[in-house]
Amino acid sequence: MHALLIPLEHAFGERYELPLPLWLFVVGGAAVVLVSFLVVLRRPTAALPQDAPPDVVPPSRFHPFAGPLSVLVALLVAYTGIAGVQETSENIAPLFFWLGLWIVVPMTVGILGDWSRPVNPFANLARLGDTAAVRRRVLARGAPLQWSFGWWPAVGLFVALVLGELVFNLDATTPSFVGWTIVLYGLACAFLGLLYGESFVQRGEVFSGLFDAWGRLGFWRHGAPGARRFGGGLDVPFDTSPSRVVFVLLMLVSINFDGLLATPRWSSYERRTVGTDPHDLEVLRVGSLLLLALVVLGVFLGFAYLSARAGRFGTGPLGSLALLLPSLVPIAYGYLVAHYLQYVVINGQLLLPLIGNPGYPDWPVHLPRPFNDDYVVNVATPGSSFYWYLSVVVIVAVHVIAVLLANRRLAARAADPGRARRAEYPWLVAMVAYTAFSLVLIAQPLTEESNSGTTVTHGR
Repeated sequence: MHALLIPLEHAFGERYELPLPLWLFVVGGAAVVLVSFLVVLRRPTAALPQDAPPDVVPPSRFHPFAGPLSVLVALLVAYTGIAGVQETSENIAPLFFWLGLWIVVPMTVGILGDWSRPVNPFANLARLGDTAAVRRRVLARGAPLQWSFGWWPAVGLFVALVLGELVFNLDATTPSFVGWTIVLYGLACAFLGLLYGESFVQRGEVFSGLFDAWGRLGFWRHGAPGARRFGGGLDVPFDTSPSRVVFVLLMLVSINFDGLLATPRWSSYERRTVGTDPHDLEVLRVGSLLLLALVVLGVFLGFAYLSARAGRFGTGPLGSLALLLPSLVPIAYGYLVAHYLQYVVINGQLLLPLIGNPGYPDWPVHLPRPFNDDYVVNVATPGSSFYWYLSVVVIVAVHVIAVLLANRRLAARAADPGRARRAEYPWLVAMVAYTAFSLVLIAQPLTEESNSGTTVTHGR
């Protein structure tokens, strides 16, 4: 079988030679964002809902069919990871976890809305544990305990997943590691569901939180609050608590960090700083991720507070950023698509032979091609030029959407149109600068400039 492209790299094949200097693409993209601001500057803005629902993952019942099936599938995948062959390319567990749960589900809920609630195996295990009879025997009480940890447990698990993908990926992508991760996290979810009930799913279960946040962009609401349209769920404001702000911002930071690792300058920096020692490299990357998260948080806190001061909103830095946080979700989703689409298209093909044999040496079922080992992954079509131009369109488009969302939220908060316009200028500076930074970062693993002669590699 064709080897799975692990670690989680996102550029394959020949790089695309840009017909124009990269700076022209960067300036052009920033100009589009600026023009979009001028277009919406005096546009009438609809009011936001006055009585916003609480910022939690919407409650959901244990579906009589989808619930047991999702748990069964997760357990079978976990067993395959633990007991099956330990060659990553020959076992379906890493593909299920790192491609399916981590990338494909977020991509789809960002278009369709959060359809995942009935089939999220970890949330369903928590609901199975949320049983009053068992709680009376174990805790001597029928009602669950009060969840008082905010989003911090989900933040910690999110950081652990990002580190597993980008820093400790050689271990985190092995089938047995994935299998035991599913088992142990599933047991933890069932226990925490017993202790805290649905409130754990609403704020503590990391995949529920991620899918809900991405799903606010999707067209259909699936019972979640917000209007039925693209981005309708972003009408619901995010909680102003530090844990919620950090959780949502990490969706952007994690993909930024992955893009940063792909740049030649970063690779050169790592070689100069720690050489090739694996332990030192891991320490450097862990520290760099935490530092980048603090820098991005500080930058957006600063620009959001400047916007609030210009509009005389009377909010502090954290409240100001929470107000504008919905405008960052489309940008994070644009990064997700631009950065991972090529990886999904190529590695997703491995699902075909793994359907024929999910990971056992003496698997009795023998299906015809492409569901057997004769299938070879096609890495050539479409080429890097397709992904580059798509990335340009996606990155610019999501920043335009971010400007529109910020315009609406600031106009709804400001006392008059003049203050609203003044409040938009600092955030516009952040959006234009971030557009330029995004295009430069996305370009590194895909392209090379014809006038530079510089070889661009995507190292891990």
